[in-house]
Amino acid sequence: MQTFATLADFSAHAGQSLGESAYMTVTPEMVQKFADATGDHQWIHLDEEKARQFSPYGTTIAHGFLTLSLAPKLMAEIYRVESVKMGINYGANKIRFTGAVPVGSRVRMKAWLHHAEPTNANEGATGVRAVVECVFEVEGQQKPACVAELISLLFE
Repeated sequence: MQTFATLADFSAHAGQSLGESAYMTVTPEMVQKFADATGDHQWIHLDEEKARQFSPYGTTIAHGFLTLSLAPKLMAEIYRVESVKMGINYGANKIRFTGAVPVGSRVRMKAWLHHAEPTNANEGATGVRAVVECVFEVEGQQKPACVAELISLLFE
């Protein structure tokens, strides 16, 4: 894990790798809970028999947005800024689901700090808008499952 003392130190790291997370297993329980939370119960995610018969992947796959939703957890393994009191998701410049995540496979995330720019003060807090390029990899696959440029607001 990379640790930065301040947002200034973090911002100076622009254009460089932040590192990579450990692999984590995408379990059937995670996929079921995500389906229940979002109402997306498409068979490609939940019906193993049908997926074996009809899916080009031969098995159930995680929702693309489930993969993306792992970003905060995996990002917390990659870096932290000690002076930050609060961070919030601001949005994304682009998201591409470039490969499937078979249920039961292991994924990790690699991250690069694209850039960080000062934001308007929020009730006396100083902060930055950080754009981080995230690549979600599936263990044993060449092609990433997801590539996303995510934006966070970080405040000291």
